[in-house]
Formats: sequence, structure tokens, C-alpha cells
Amino acid sequence: MTEPASDHRGLTDTHVSRRYFAKFDAIIAHLSRVAGLLHAEGRLSKDEVDVLARYVTGLNLTFRALSMKYMLVGRETGQVFGALTMDTHESGFPTATELMVMANDAAQAARHLETLPDAGTLKKRMVAEIIGEQSIPTRLQFTLSQRLYYEELLRGNLFWARNDPQCQWLGGTEERRRYLLHWAIYDTQMNLPTVYLMEVEDTGRDPLPRDQRRWPEAQAHLMAQSLSGLKLLTIAQGFDQTFDDLHPKRLRRFHIGPMYVHGFTHQSGPIREVLEQASAPDGQDWALVWTVEDLESEDVRQEKSGWFSTVEREMFALDPFSGRGAETGATRTERMIVMPERPFQVLAERNPPGFENVRKFVVSDAGPVLRY
Repeated sequence: MTEPASDHRGLTDTHVSRRYFAKFDAIIAHLSRVAGLLHAEGRLSKDEVDVLARYVTGLNLTFRALSMKYMLVGRETGQVFGALTMDTHESGFPTATELMVMANDAAQAARHLETLPDAGTLKKRMVAEIIGEQSIPTRLQFTLSQRLYYEELLRGNLFWARNDPQCQWLGGTEERRRYLLHWAIYDTQMNLPTVYLMEVEDTGRDPLPRDQRRWPEAQAHLMAQSLSGLKLLTIAQGFDQTFDDLHPKRLRRFHIGPMYVHGFTHQSGPIREVLEQASAPDGQDWALVWTVEDLESEDVRQEKSGWFSTVEREMFALDPFSGRGAETGATRTERMIVMPERPFQVLAERNPPGFENVRKFVVSDAGPVLRY
């Protein structure tokens, strides 16, 4: 049996580490453009695009912070310092451990900054060492990189290992208010960022965000159920049964990744051959998978509660094709792949099995996003 750690790789070379983060910076930027296109198609509302954009921006800030932390990896800094660990097989993203350590660092960031010289002082010392001693001030560079890392953590708005539920009002009357609940996790098994969106109708006495009992309970419940192994149907039904006056009308789960990059990840199957044959230049040798699971309520039934009252329970629509609804626990599942033009050309020419129903988004630094 293969140990999970065998799929993890430490980026111990400075240039390799910087190339890796540069790729992420470019790839993540394309996701907001794809989300905008889905909004134009009517698949995402403006509120949903805004929410997804915040999580994508948070991911970008997280990777920027990690790039500061590991800026001097592989260099002699006078410190025993590790390397960024990435999942080379299942995701192409950093391992979840990296984000957990980062959360711990964030809790102590202010204390660390108190003991570090400010950036201006460090830069002056570096210039003095370069001119006076004619040497590369690696240790001072390392100290500056750590200061920049802690400053990024203090600025906040990053994507953490756990991003607790938030509640956004969509409309409705006092008797039946509509909210968009959204939260996200960094999946510890797959090492992938995962975003949840749930549309809820609230028939409680007090508005959900101001209800000091229900809102903390709902947040805790949703975070406890945010596991990749759980079907959306299981999550939605559990929420519906637990809260009599909160009615989940729609639940979606966005899996961002895996990311395949030629030379970094050890993917198997058609995508490996596509990236190999594309022979694309650095920065265009990647493909990012984006999967959306969607569960919708199609009706409600009345269920007896106590001696004299009834409550609403949702009846969810499952995928009607080939009996897959029971298997997937979703109304529909859509897989998309985002890639530059040259890998797409090879994919289109080869047309490997399994990609017929995968939507393709072709991106470039200039020009619109093309969809196929």
C-alpha cells in the first residue's frame, strides 16, 4: 500500500519554488474570469460570483504569503528551515498541513513582528553588506522574507484550512427570509480547496444572523459536515432534519483542482499525454479541473412534529440519468477544465475517452475566455 507521503514533494530549490508560485498566481487569476463567464451564461448569480471571487482572492493571498515564507528556500540562511510541501499526485496544491501551520503562525504574527526589524532597516543593512562586505546578504534577505510573511498574515482575508460559514441576505419577508450561506475548507484528504454555497429559507422568529442560538449551531453543524466523502444529499438532509425552521433549497460544492503542471505533478492518464505532447512554454503547460456538484429541492412534504404541529421537510431532486442520482447524491455534477490554448489543441486532436462531457475553458493572458 502506498503511503500518502509518497505523493508529497518538498520544493527545496529557490528557483523551482518561485516558478511554482508564479504559476499559481497566473492560474488562480483565470478562475475569476471563468466565474464571470458562468455568470453571463446564467449559471451563477452576481452574489454567487462575488462570493466565489472572494474565496479565489483569498487563495491567491494564501499562496502569496506562502511564497514569502519560502522565498529563500534552498539558500544558506543560517536557519534550519523546511520547504513547501505539495501534493504531486492528487491535487498539485500545497498540502493541508501547510495551511494548518500558517493558521498557527497567524495567531502569533504580531508577536513575531515585534521582534523583527522593519523592512526599511533591513534593506539598509542589506545595501551596507553588499557594498561594505561585497557579499550576498542572504540572512538579512531571509529575515525580510519572514517579516513580509507575517505582515501578509496580519492583513487577513486569506483562505484558511477552515473558513467558517457566513450568511448573506437574499430577500424575502419576515415570515420567510432567504439567505445564501457560504463556507469553505481545505480538504485534508485531497489537499484541495472546496467551497460550499447553500440557499436557505428561514421561517424562524428571529433573522438567522441575529439569532444567538441557531446561527452558532448552524455554523458548527455545517463545518462538521464539510467532508469530501459525504454526499450533498447527506449534508442537506442532515441540516434539514436538525433545524426545523431552516429549509435548504439548494446546495452546491465547488472543488477547485486538481491542478496539473508538466514538470511538477505526476498525473496519469490522458492529461499527462496531453501536457507532454503540447510541449508548451513555461506558464502555458498546465490544466486545472473545476468540479461543481449541485443539489436542488424539488418539493416539500409536511412531517408531524410533536402532538399538534408539523414541519416542512425538503424533497431533493436526484440525477435521473442511469440511476446515478443515488450514487452521486446530487441533482447534477458538472466537470470543467481550464487550460491554455496549446494544451487544448492537443486535447481536441486526441479527443480521449471521458472528456466528451467535460466543459473546456481556454484562457490566455490577453483575449476573452473561450468555451467548448
